Amino acid sequence: MTASVDLPDHAELKAWRHDFHQHPETAFEEHRTSARIAELLTEWGFEVTTGIAGTGVVAALDGQQGEGKTIGLRADIDALDIREETALAYASQTPGKMHACGHDGHTTMLLGAAWALKQQPDFKGRVVFIFQPAEENAGGGRVMVEEGLFERFPMDAVYGLHNWPGLPVGVAAVHDTDVMAAFDIFSLTLTGKGCHAAMPHLGTDTVLASCQLISQLQGLVSRETPPDKSAVLSITSINAGDTFNVIPEQVALRGTLRCFDMALKEHLETRFKQAIASLAEFHGLTVELDYQRCYPATINTPEHAQHCASVLESLLGSDNVVRNPPPSMASEDFSFLLAERPGAYIWMGNGEESASLHNPRYDFNDALLPLGTRYWVELVRALLV
Repeated sequence: MTASVDLPDHAELKAWRHDFHQHPETAFEEHRTSARIAELLTEWGFEVTTGIAGTGVVAALDGQQGEGKTIGLRADIDALDIREETALAYASQTPGKMHACGHDGHTTMLLGAAWALKQQPDFKGRVVFIFQPAEENAGGGRVMVEEGLFERFPMDAVYGLHNWPGLPVGVAAVHDTDVMAAFDIFSLTLTGKGCHAAMPHLGTDTVLASCQLISQLQGLVSRETPPDKSAVLSITSINAGDTFNVIPEQVALRGTLRCFDMALKEHLETRFKQAIASLAEFHGLTVELDYQRCYPATINTPEHAQHCASVLESLLGSDNVVRNPPPSMASEDFSFLLAERPGAYIWMGNGEESASLHNPRYDFNDALLPLGTRYWVELVRALLV
C-alpha cells in the first residue's frame, strides 16, 4: 500500500464543515446532521445504518486485499447549548446552540476519510465509520454500546480524536494510558427551618451549613486523594433565598466529581455521602441527594496508542507528536467504547490562538481538516495490512 490516497478538496471539506456549523443540534436531536451524513455516505455508495442511539449513523467498508481485522473510527456529531459570539459568515443559525467543541470538524474529517477510502480501499479487513450523537453530557457512546453497536458491527479496536486548542495545527498529542477523566454529577438539596434573619436561633441556617459543607468537601481532594493521583470536586451552582431578611428553608447545590482512578472515585463518592449525612445531622437538616455516575475515564491501550503515534510521526514528524502530556480533567464518552474494545484517543492541535473549547467565540480550525482526514486514512492503511 504505497500509493497515496487522494482526499476531498479542502474547499469541499470546508463546505461540509461550515454547513454543519450553521445547523448545530444537541444531544439526540441531531436529525438534520445525521440525515446529511447518511445522504453523503449513501451518495458515495455506502450501505448506511441509522437509528443506533436514535441519531447515530454507522457505515462499514471492506478492503480489497482480503480478510483481516476490523477497526472502528468514531466522530461525535452533537453541538452545545451556547449562544455563538463569533460573527462568522457561517455562524450558527439556531439561537442558543453552537458547535463550540469542534464536533462539526470531527464529523467532516471522518466523512473525508470515508470518501477517500471508498475511492481506494487497498487494505485488508474492514473499517467501520461511527458517527455518534450526544457526546456532551448525555452519553451517546454508552447508548450506542447498549443498543448493540459491537454486536452489529464486531470490531477488534476503536479509535477517536479531538481537536485541542493551545496545541499548534500540525502538532498532535498521544497518551499511553490516561487521557480524560471520569466524571460524576450531583444535585443536593438541604432543607431546614426558615426564619427571620434577625432571629437565627429560631430556625436552622441552611446557608451556613452549605458553606461549611463546601469547605469540608474540598478536604476530600486535598487530604484524602493521594498526591500522585488527580481529582477535582467542584460546586458549580448554589441557589438559596430571595430576600434580605429571611434565612431560607432550602439551599440547592450542584457540582461534579472527576478523577482517573476508579477505586479512588468509589472512595471519594462514599466519603462525599458520609460528609453530607454528618453535616445534615449536626445542623438538623434533611437531605435530598441525586448522585449520578456519568462517564468513566478515557484510558488508552498502550499498544494502540503507539500505533497512533507512529502514524502521526510519519505524517507530522516526530518532533510534532507530544507523548504523554498531562491528561485532561475534562471527560469524554468515547470511554464507553474503550471499555468494550482496546483502542486509543488522540488530540490534534487546533491552534495556539484558538478560543477554548465550550467558549462562545470558539471555532474549529479549517486548516486541521486535511490533516485529520489524512490521519484517519493512514491509520487504516497502517493497521489493516
